[in-house]
Amino acid sequence: MKTAPGIAAIRVALEPDSAFAEAVEGDACRWQGKIFGAHTLDVRLADGTRGYREIVRHHGGAGVVALDGDGRVCLVRQYRVALGRMTLEVPAGKLERGEKGAVCAARELAEETGLRAGRMEPLVTVLGSPGFTDEHTEVFFARDLRQGQARPDSGELVSALWFPLGDVVEAVLEGVIQDGKTASGVLAAKALLDSGR
Repeated sequence: MKTAPGIAAIRVALEPDSAFAEAVEGDACRWQGKIFGAHTLDVRLADGTRGYREIVRHHGGAGVVALDGDGRVCLVRQYRVALGRMTLEVPAGKLERGEKGAVCAARELAEETGLRAGRMEPLVTVLGSPGFTDEHTEVFFARDLRQGQARPDSGELVSALWFPLGDVVEAVLEGVIQDGKTASGVLAAKALLDSGR
């Protein structure tokens, strides 16, 4: 991937900086579930003061922007109880311990939609909410699709729908689609295609 000159300055801004570092002096797991754990941290800031942090530890996940030959994106329609409403999202799921993102993405794409990709490349990695969780989602770009039989997990009620990429981008920009991995992935896919790659 070609790096633009301005990217170098962004990389420098993201290098470790002891003036901002927080040293963890205590880490207590308050609750551990199947998907994530809730921790409290006692930290020492660079200026010597102390702080308290509440952190959610998560294995991460992977998602897929699946684009067909007609320029349509496959989105999964489902009910999210945490929000109390329907969402449209790229097919995605959580990583198993030690699992590679591409393996997870291909599995979730097949399970939720029945699709298999002839080509799948890394697109973007999304940090869900870095203020309190280390959750990250690797999003891949899938093309050269073949349709097979969907096999969602037990208790997973989803339906796959197809929309033109431009319409999905518009829905993201208008706030109709709000899911972070979907917004980031779709906008990255559009930028990649617009660049001729």
